[in-house]
Amino acid sequence: MKVSLKAARVNANLTQVQAAEKAGISREQLQYLESRDGSTNIKYTTLLALCEVYGCTPSDIFLPTSCA
Repeated sequence: MKVSLKAARVNANLTQVQAAEKAGISREQLQYLESRDGSTNIKYTTLLALCEVYGCTPSDIFLPTSCA
């Protein structure tokens, strides 16, 4: 079952600040990526970094469109 970026973060028991720091992005960027508009514009390298932090794979994440 695929989950959203936000659900993956919540399942990992991380706040946006914690997850962003571990992934090497800003909290604002993570907040945007978790929004509907942002999830359509995620770079694959950023998705990989977030998946590593969340302990999942890119195929576990639901994205409205493919990533760049």
